[in-house]
Amino acid sequence: MSSILTNNGAMVALQTLKGINAGLAKTQDEISTGKTVATAKDNAAVWAISKVMEADVSGFKAISSGLATGGAAVGMAREGAEKISSLLTKMRDTIISAQSPTSDRAKLQKDVVDLRSQVEGTVKAAQVNGLNLLNGTNTSVNFLSSIDRAADGTTTLSNITVAGQNLSVGVYAPKAALTGSEGASTTGDAAAFSLNAGAAASDLVIDNTAPLAAGDSISVRIGDKVASYTLSANDATATSPADIVAVGLKSAIEKLGIDGLTVNYDQGSAGTLSLTNAGTSDLTVAAQFSNVGSGGLGALAGLDVSTAAGASGALASIETMMKTAIDAAAKFGAAGANIEAQGEFLSKLTDSLKSGIGSLVDANMEETSARLQALQTQQQLGIQSLSIANKAPQNILSLFRG
Repeated sequence: MSSILTNNGAMVALQTLKGINAGLAKTQDEISTGKTVATAKDNAAVWAISKVMEADVSGFKAISSGLATGGAAVGMAREGAEKISSLLTKMRDTIISAQSPTSDRAKLQKDVVDLRSQVEGTVKAAQVNGLNLLNGTNTSVNFLSSIDRAADGTTTLSNITVAGQNLSVGVYAPKAALTGSEGASTTGDAAAFSLNAGAAASDLVIDNTAPLAAGDSISVRIGDKVASYTLSANDATATSPADIVAVGLKSAIEKLGIDGLTVNYDQGSAGTLSLTNAGTSDLTVAAQFSNVGSGGLGALAGLDVSTAAGASGALASIETMMKTAIDAAAKFGAAGANIEAQGEFLSKLTDSLKSGIGSLVDANMEETSARLQALQTQQQLGIQSLSIANKAPQNILSLFRG
């Protein structure tokens, strides 16, 4: 049945053309934006997932920037510690020269003072944007290394912790805290001796007459391991602070787990520790007093090679401080490598996330181009079909011609 009021063919052609035009508009949007999911309207679930991933990418970029700054600070500290180690080596050579009775100890002492000034300058200069890991002002620093997202969407922060190293000189006030120890220095603030395998015990004596104060500490390096004890306020006011320090050091040395080493505390002799090496390798022992307010290299301030006795004591002290600087450089080196490795990992992780986001929302341009050509052809055909359908009512006029 033909009707001039209802044109079913035109309606069908119009609906078809609308669908083609909608598809063509979406395809053109994909071409212009490069995305098949550009807004939440396109695909709400995929859009939401992609936005979370994009937030993670942005966060990882910020973390990478922070790690780069942290790596620079740690690298500066490492270079500073290495420089200080080199300066202390030169100072050790000077001290060794001062052992000779024919040396000009006055001039050598001037060299020691000059080198000490260079150490102090290096410590002050080893900072990045105000962060100094060598002067003892920062015990540890946390550098944000990652944001970990759980399945439920909650996030937790991960950090790389870098321990600060105190290589400052500070204000050093030597005390005869180690007088009576084997290899004690002239001032009694340091001691150094060899602990040969199978040899008789050697004594480390904490002098009970030394006025030890709260915050004072004594460190003992055995081989490449260090044990230390710092006096508390209660320790300093006790009847025998030396005994408390000796017991504390005994416990700290035993925790080092050095094979064959035994430490005995002689209650009959105040503050005396007897060290015996039953292992197969010889050990070197170096003890150093440090007063509250002094830096990790505080004993530098007390080095005096102008006399034979001072030169002898300085040799024991410089060995301990050299090992302190070397350990600091090694720790900063390990921390720097860790930060660098994390930065490389974040870079690769960011690239992987970007690739994942692309697979979710990016348009396949080859497919989109082919679809555009097809839709343009369909649009032309749809327009022709609608034109034909619109002419159908005119055919009814032929029914009324005579």
